[in-house]
Amino acid sequence: MPLPNRVRPDGTLFADPARGTFYGNRGGRFHDPAAYEVPTRIQATRQWLCCVLSFKGRKRKVWGRGYTELFFCDEVTALAAGHRPCMECRRPDALAYRAALVRGLGLPETPLFPEIDRILDADRLDGRRKRTHRLPAEPLPDGAMLLSDDGRDFLALHGTSALLWSPGGYVDRRERPAGLVTVLTPPATLAALEHGYRPQWHATAGAFGGI
Repeated sequence: MPLPNRVRPDGTLFADPARGTFYGNRGGRFHDPAAYEVPTRIQATRQWLCCVLSFKGRKRKVWGRGYTELFFCDEVTALAAGHRPCMECRRPDALAYRAALVRGLGLPETPLFPEIDRILDADRLDGRRKRTHRLPAEPLPDGAMLLSDDGRDFLALHGTSALLWSPGGYVDRRERPAGLVTVLTPPATLAALEHGYRPQWHATAGAFGGI
């Protein structure tokens, strides 16, 4: 029975057999190790990380008394939920993300990662709920994640396409929307994507070309 530790693009947790291609955490433990249920809390701290599945041979008991381990379909999903690359296990990616964010936001100085976490926390949450952003679709960068107009589907932008998300990868291609859309990816991360950060996609995205 899978644990409810898979992450949707809107940041909510659910159970699914698909393991995903990235691993992460939200700064500590916020699940109940005695009850394998969706936690009532959504984070331990503002430090929401996206990590590699394997690092230096470390082994963990998932959802024990340590931090709350999470799994993502791909990095595009993790970024949409409000996570960022981990500085320990993904140092080159973390530094590339920060450099692109600095360029995108026009910051006068390079911030430490706790400051980036504060920026992301304000972008991704409205109280305990996911903060969404109504933005024009046309200038959005590849890797931005949207809600469909009916609110039922998650769509990742790439080129002229919007790829339909599922826990196990992308399953269909739709035309890129136009006009105002509901964006899940935090504005700070959108700025990083617009200024050179290239997230890692699930392998299924390649079936739709151009990735």
